Amino acid sequence: MNEKNEGKKCILVVDDESAIQRFICISLRASGYEVITANNGNEALEMVDVKKPDLVLLDVFMPGMDGLEVLKRIRTSSSMPVLITSARNFIAEKAMGLGANDFISKPFTPDFLIKKIQTLL
Repeated sequence: MNEKNEGKKCILVVDDESAIQRFICISLRASGYEVITANNGNEALEMVDVKKPDLVLLDVFMPGMDGLEVLKRIRTSSSMPVLITSARNFIAEKAMGLGANDFISKPFTPDFLIKKIQTLL
């Protein structure tokens, strides 16, 4: 079919916390998505360029380049859906102002995450 895992939608999960990243990946794969990961902002931008995911699930607070800077850089060249995740709700307004398509507050349930992603795709 097509080069992206037989037509499955590809989601880039960017989070520096491995337990959260693993939880999200398991949930997304169980729902039929192809999942790729990045642990920091630089890796995320590289994956966006190389893998061209259908959606980016992006944590805000990471060492080095934070998620808001990653979002700004993605928006210079792409309109792909970006779903921001953070335990700090005050970030939502700023993220939306920078071009995020939606915001999801940690902690969240797999069902809630999947519904948000389905809406964006």
